[in-house]
Amino acid sequence: MKAKAKGEQMPRIVDSADVSPNVKIGEGSSVWHLAQVREEAELGENCIVGRGAYIGTGVKMGDNCKVQNYALVYEPAVLEDGVFIGPAVVLTNDHYPRAINADGTLKSAHDWQPVGVTIRKGAAIGARSVCVAPVIIGAWATVAAGAVVTKDVPDFALVAGVPARRIGWVGHSGVKLEAVEGSENRFACPVSGRIYEQISETELKEVEQ
Repeated sequence: MKAKAKGEQMPRIVDSADVSPNVKIGEGSSVWHLAQVREEAELGENCIVGRGAYIGTGVKMGDNCKVQNYALVYEPAVLEDGVFIGPAVVLTNDHYPRAINADGTLKSAHDWQPVGVTIRKGAAIGARSVCVAPVIIGAWATVAAGAVVTKDVPDFALVAGVPARRIGWVGHSGVKLEAVEGSENRFACPVSGRIYEQISETELKEVEQ
């Protein structure tokens, strides 16, 4: 990691964490007990990696991300700014998982091509859910606890179940949006008051006010 510049807050890495020397960790980030951060990983500023979490080789995380206890973020996952990964979440990286090849020999890193999960800005992945790569979780979307995501999730979508399906929309605050009275395609956030318009079954946009 680079040397501390004047005015910077160095990352906090507890003694029991296993962090490769070949990583980039931004100012103000924390890596907690028994977590592992592998080679070539990049963590932005003010990120939190919780107890027992795993950050795979070359994983990229933006600023202000939270990876909660015992989550497994396998390479080549990409997390944009402000992503929340709940406890015991798994982001997979293999289309066709096998321990051995067809001839019975043990598979090595050269025998398969990793595929990744991409999570856009502000999205949240609930506890014990699984995202089966390759999938993209849209900006500000929410994956409910225990869901299994097998296809792309639109921006602002709220998905749940096995396999995960859209059951509503959420706004920037993460709260389920409520239908605006008298409108067939407009929704309001009960926390912020922001208004959103549904363009199609897979597209929601904020209405400028």
